[in-house]
Amino acid sequence: MLSNPIGRLRLIGLIEGISFLVLLFIAMPLKYAAGLPEAVKYVGWAHGALFVLFIVALIHASSETEWSLTKIGGAFVASVVPFGTFVLDRTLKRDEAALLGSRPAA
Repeated sequence: MLSNPIGRLRLIGLIEGISFLVLLFIAMPLKYAAGLPEAVKYVGWAHGALFVLFIVALIHASSETEWSLTKIGGAFVASVVPFGTFVLDRTLKRDEAALLGSRPAA
C-alpha cells in the first residue's frame, strides 16, 4: 500500500477519515455533554495534522497520475464530508490496481 502515491493517499485517507469520525462522534460530545474541551483540543490537533498530510498526499498522487481537476476536487470534498474518505477509497483502490497493472515488472 505504501509503494505508490495512490496507496499512500489511501492509507492517509483512511486514518484521516477515522480521526474525523472520532472528532465528530467522540470528542465533540465529550466537550459539550461532559465538559471536557481537552478532547476536542487534542483530537482536533491530530485530525488537523492528518488533514494537511492528506492534502499533501492528494497533491502528490494527482501530479503523479495526472488526475483532472474534477477528480482532485472530488477527493478534496470527500475529505471534508463524514465517511467521505471511505467512499473515496473504493475509487482509489481501482485506480491503484490500474496503476500497478500498467507498470512493468521490476
